[in-house]
Amino acid sequence: MTDIPDVFSPADLGPVRLRNRTVKAATFEGRTPHGEVTDELIAYHRAPAAGGVGLTTVAYLAVAPEGRTHAEQIVVSERTLPGLARLADEVHATGAAIAAQVGHAGPVANGRSNGAQAIAASAMPSPLSMQMIRSATEKDLARVTQAYVDAARLLVRAGFDVLELHMAHSYFISSFLAPALNRRRDRWGGDLERRARLARQVARVVREEVGDAVAVTAKVSVSDGYPGGVTTETGLEVARLLEADGHLDALQLSGGSSLMNPMYLFRGGAPVDEFAASMPTVVKWGMKTPVGRRFMKEYPFEEGYFREKAQVFRRELAMPLMLLGGINRLDTMQQAMADGFDFVAMGRALLREPDLVNRLQAGEAQRGICIHCNRCMPTIYSGTRCPEWGPGEVIPVPSVGER
Repeated sequence: MTDIPDVFSPADLGPVRLRNRTVKAATFEGRTPHGEVTDELIAYHRAPAAGGVGLTTVAYLAVAPEGRTHAEQIVVSERTLPGLARLADEVHATGAAIAAQVGHAGPVANGRSNGAQAIAASAMPSPLSMQMIRSATEKDLARVTQAYVDAARLLVRAGFDVLELHMAHSYFISSFLAPALNRRRDRWGGDLERRARLARQVARVVREEVGDAVAVTAKVSVSDGYPGGVTTETGLEVARLLEADGHLDALQLSGGSSLMNPMYLFRGGAPVDEFAASMPTVVKWGMKTPVGRRFMKEYPFEEGYFREKAQVFRRELAMPLMLLGGINRLDTMQQAMADGFDFVAMGRALLREPDLVNRLQAGEAQRGICIHCNRCMPTIYSGTRCPEWGPGEVIPVPSVGER
């Protein structure tokens, strides 16, 4: 029998050695008001890095201007490179590694905010901008594919250790995978192999660009949670194709759709009123209607809620996998290791307690104190934070010079 690894033991993620098997999952930071790295963004990632995680993930770094979810997000470019390098240096000073979630938002992009029309696999109305999203052309697909290559090259120069390709949550690549969003009749639509062409193409060209300079992973869906979305069976088939291609070092298993069913990912409280209050007037009105409230459907929180679906992937795949979804307790992390997962990824638990990993490892705690109210979700527009901290409270983290 293979020994079950300690979640706090070092592990290799492709060519990168991590000090332990914990990952801070990508969550919107809301700290780039001008689309550039800020001191606040650095502090946001330095906190869990100093708090013990093996890898912290920056979200979300767009490969093209129309690929931002909104205008305040960072587009990877020569202009943003110095700030990204400074961010990587600050995280490395804590002993942690740093990942970049690299992607194109596709239909999740707010075209009105970006000043550029959003694109997706097929045309559709946007509930975010109240505009039409257009179907991507062959030129668009070639341009976006090259943009992934260019972004990967710059992020290697910036000193990032891991590139996480976003292939879930109804973002651009994910929109090709979901039958409800991909009604194309060309070589990018139809059966699953054609719908998965873009995902495989992006993974290939990014790996060809970076070689073994960094690890390359992908976030994929165990279920989108809406009719016509990626199902567990479809997600597994996509994962098999990606594994067979051999361009990725690991898959992070997520779920839900930022466009169609966001609460399927988060579980717990559905802060409809708080979210509505943070939106423009038209969207605010829409969210308070019965349709809007159905969009923010509430799912009861359950510890490790993606574990059962993720186990299907674990049984069928040989490549390293990261378990995500409601991981707050030490016994859940240990069970993930026993199940054969290679890493555990946490989001809200670390937002509430950036030093949770250190406290778990030291035996000072057995679980996090996040209550899964999800009132952190609407704060993405004003600086993502846990409302339980209290107004203006910031958990202090020593600067590099104070360590």
